[in-house]
Amino acid sequence: MPNLPAKAVVLLSGGMDSATTAALARQQGFAVHALSIRYGQRHEVELAAAHHVARSLGVAGHVVQTIDLRAFGGSALTAELEVPKNGAAVLGARASGSTSAVPITYVPARNTIFLALALAYAEVLGSADIFIGVSAVDYSGYPDCRPAFIEAFQHLARLATRAGVEGAPITIHGPLIHLSKAETIRLAGRLGVDLALTHSCYDPTPDGLACGACDSCRLRRKGFAEAGLPDPARYAT
Repeated sequence: MPNLPAKAVVLLSGGMDSATTAALARQQGFAVHALSIRYGQRHEVELAAAHHVARSLGVAGHVVQTIDLRAFGGSALTAELEVPKNGAAVLGARASGSTSAVPITYVPARNTIFLALALAYAEVLGSADIFIGVSAVDYSGYPDCRPAFIEAFQHLARLATRAGVEGAPITIHGPLIHLSKAETIRLAGRLGVDLALTHSCYDPTPDGLACGACDSCRLRRKGFAEAGLPDPARYAT
């Protein structure tokens, strides 16, 4: 009987970072089991993008899990708060010119929650590998996108799971964490990822056009410009 490929859980939001991460996991020989989260985000259109990306990559499985972070709010993505545009002031020190404060598009504990769900899914699948497409280079300043966070969750995963205590710990992979958006875009091209299928905007129009002015759109546009490639996203402005 032939050896089956090892399974990996990949958090797939529908954005270009997670799509590239899924393609990278596939290139490394994993059978990709994508996990997308419907959490009450205003840009739920990203889940349609995740579906298209998953199909284009030929993943082994794709689960969409629903939770309700709108019950807590606290973010422009999960509450009736304005999404900052064109580099507008957001929270705390950043409003006074510092770049160190956390913006209001940060969803409290989102990546902790997502990785916890991925951890549960990995244990059920018998997978020893979880991939998440966070970057600490071109990003909005979220604390749960830093290497220290990934390292801390890795430690938690080894302590908190049956796999970990039985000597088969689960590894958390953040392969894009030290890449700029331009570097990620070039990597996506080498991996054959169709970035036209991805969605990045935090505040899309009702018909799904990207606003072009939120932090996520601006980072995407900057990345494509620096990569010297056309951005296939459809923008309202």
